[in-house]
Order: sequence, then C-alpha cells, then structure tokens
Amino acid sequence: MKETPDPASAPSNSATFRLDLKEIASLIETGAYAREVRRIARAIRLTMALRRKLKTSVVSAFLNFALTPGSEAHSRLSSYLPKEDDHEMEVDTATSVVQAPVKHSLPELEIFSYLLVLIFLIDQKRYSEAKACSSASIARLKNINRRTVDVLASRLYFYYSLSYEHTGDLAEIRGNLLALHQIATLRHDELGQETLLNLLLRNYLHYNLYDQAEKLRSKAPRFEAHSNQQFCRYLFYLGKIRTIQLEYTDAKESLLQAARKAPIAALCFRIQCTKWAVIVRLLLGEIPERTVFMQKGMETALRPYFELTNAVRIGDLELFKSVAEKFSETFSLDRTQNLIVRLRHNVIRTGLRNISISYSRISLTDVAKKLRLDSPNPVADAESIVSKAIRDGAIDATIDHAKGWMVSKETGDIYSTNEPQMAFNSRIAFCLNMHNEAVRALRFPPNSHKEKEIAEKRRERQQQEQELAKHIAEEDDDEF
Repeated sequence: MKETPDPASAPSNSATFRLDLKEIASLIETGAYAREVRRIARAIRLTMALRRKLKTSVVSAFLNFALTPGSEAHSRLSSYLPKEDDHEMEVDTATSVVQAPVKHSLPELEIFSYLLVLIFLIDQKRYSEAKACSSASIARLKNINRRTVDVLASRLYFYYSLSYEHTGDLAEIRGNLLALHQIATLRHDELGQETLLNLLLRNYLHYNLYDQAEKLRSKAPRFEAHSNQQFCRYLFYLGKIRTIQLEYTDAKESLLQAARKAPIAALCFRIQCTKWAVIVRLLLGEIPERTVFMQKGMETALRPYFELTNAVRIGDLELFKSVAEKFSETFSLDRTQNLIVRLRHNVIRTGLRNISISYSRISLTDVAKKLRLDSPNPVADAESIVSKAIRDGAIDATIDHAKGWMVSKETGDIYSTNEPQMAFNSRIAFCLNMHNEAVRALRFPPNSHKEKEIAEKRRERQQQEQELAKHIAEEDDDEF
C-alpha cells in the first residue's frame, strides 16, 4: 500500500523555515548592535543552507516580520515576489494570526531582505525581476556606510552581476561596478573591493577584453585576502590573463593554486581550473599525470582534455587534428579553442623529439612523413622546424644540409646535468610557499591577546592573594 502524504506536513515545514529565518534575523540584529561582523557572516551561511527550500509564502512572511508593512522597502520587495497560490495563502494566513510580527528599522535587516528576495528570484529563474530587485538594492546600498553591512553588500554585488549575466546584459553594469569599486575603496571596504574586482575581471573576460582586465588588475589596490572564495576566483582570472599573455609559468602557478584552494563542494570551479591548467602545462611542454584526469567527479568533463593530452604526448599531428575537431564544441564553450591552436607547434616538437631519440640519423624527407606535414613543400618545412628545435634546445642534433639528414647526438646521462637540481629546487620552493601561505592563513579569535593579558593579570592577582593569606596565617600562628 502507498502511504498518502500528510497534509499538515507542508504547513509545519513552512513554519519551521519561518522560525529559521527569524533566528537568522535575530543573529543579524545582535551582530549589528554589537558590531560583530562574524555573526552576520554566520547568518549568511545559514541562509545559503535554506535557499533551496524557500517559498513565496515564507519570504513574504519574513518581509512582514523584518520590515514595516506599507513602507517603501516592503512594498517594493513584495512587488517582486510571484503571486501565491490558494494553499500557500491559507497557510500564511493561519500562521500570521498566531505570530505577531516584530518591527525592525535596522539597515542590516533591510539589506538582508533585499538579498533574500534576490536569491529567491534567481533560484526561481525570474531573471527580469531579479535585475530590477538587484538594481534597487544597489541604489539603496550606496546610501548606507556601515561596516556591519559590508558582508551583506559583497553578496549583493555578486548576485547583482549574476542576474545581469543570466540575461546577457553584463556590459550594462560595467560602469556601475567601477563606481561601486571606487566607493568601496573610499570606505575602506576591503571585502567589497575583493568582490567587485573579481566581478569586473569576470566582466572584462566575458567579452575577451584581456588588456583592460590586466590594466585594472595592475592598478587596483592590493591587500591581504579576506575571503578564500574571492581569492580563488582572483587566482583563476589571473591565470587566464597570464595564459593569454603567453606567461605560462605564472599562469600555471595561479591556476594550480586556485584549484588547490577551492572548496571541495565547488566542483565546477575546480573543473574549469583543471582544464586551463592542463592546457597551460601542455603549452609549457609538460605532460600532466593520468591522476589529474581521474579525479572524483571530473572524469567525464576532462575526457576531451585527456584525449588531447594523449595526442600531444604521442606527437601525432593527425590524431591531434581529429581530437580538436571531435571536441570543438566543448573547447569553444570552455573558451580554450585559441589555446589549442597554439598546441600544434608543441605536437610537432614532441614528435620531432621522439624521432631524434629513436634515430641516430634520418633524412628530412622521412621526418616530414613521420610528422605528417601537409604543406606544399614538406621537406623545406621539416628543415625549418628541425633548425628551430635545435636552436631552442628541444633536441640535441645537427643538420647535414648537403645530404638532407638530421644527425642526432648520443643522449648522455641526465644525472650529470642540472635537471635533478632544478627539479628538487622547484619542489622545495613549492613546499616552502605552501608553508608560508598556511602560516598567513592562520586565524585567531578577536581580542585574543587582550584576553591573554587579562588571564595573566588574574593569575598574578590570585597568586598575590594566596601569598597574602599565607602571610596573615603565619602572623596568626605567631600570635598564639
């Protein structure tokens, strides 16, 4: 027999969500009065855990609780919400009779109400209403200068940009984001500066404006990162800019660091970082390990890049072309198509290196055939390619132009060169850098040094009281 759902379960769930939101509001109110930003940050984390369960009735009931009915903010936010159905209206009426709303006038609660409605609209895919709500929230936010609002403001900036990105109007808010970044800088809102800088970089990169993005990044004020998520995004954007500018070593470091620092739950972000890191490592002449493509939850997404890596590792130009054509749509969506075009030279160089290792002497005609060069004059192209590889140090060989041969030199012992020393040096530098970052990331409770001093003074006072009591007891013993 099938169990019928309890009709009373829906009202109880809605009432539970209302209580949770009221507890969040109480937490924000306490943090605002005590000027403790960590309480407001905790309230935002609790809200993100409830966002998938929000309904129109729940959000409307919270607005009635947090804002004064009939006020400008309450009327505006209520107009963005979709109409309730009959069942939700009955439940809302039943609960509103029992619970009398408590009115608040805190700017933090008003901004949080904007944030809650905006998150609800984006989750419901009502992007036009979300655009209007986010624009109204930003206009209200410009008139509030409180440090306890900074955490809420940074979230509003993010969803403001996201709502316009979903509608394809991201270029419209670029000037507004620049103005907001200037305001955050003047107000010393470092978390807002981090968020807005990343949103501006994302805005520029969305339209392939890499030069403007680099100019903004280089001139923006620098400070210690306050949010790990924002720092990961910054490293990812920096890695993309460095890749386009042919600075592959710096790009590799930034992308790998972003993937390593990203939370485990941010799977899509780590996949994007890994894709770009694989391309950069291939452009550097490195071959990523198979374990990179076998990470949990990434196997399917990284499959095109695994086959691309295999083609580069073999040095087969035909296989490389077939893989590039097979997954061209995927590479276009990932915006790595232009980078893959750059890999053609690396494929040829890898194949040439394999030929130089396998043959002590080979004709340039055979080199052109093995490389599968499809140019009108493959022998001349093979000769120029071999000459450039010898000049760059990719292969250790000479060219006999008279006979048309490539003569490879005998490979020596690699341990007699500086290669092992360079490998150990890079590993040691990586470990030291990770240690320094871990030390910088240490966090301590606020005013911990003052609490330590108070504890030491208390211990010293108790010791003095014990000594005084002992001295008085000895005097009493002497009197007897």
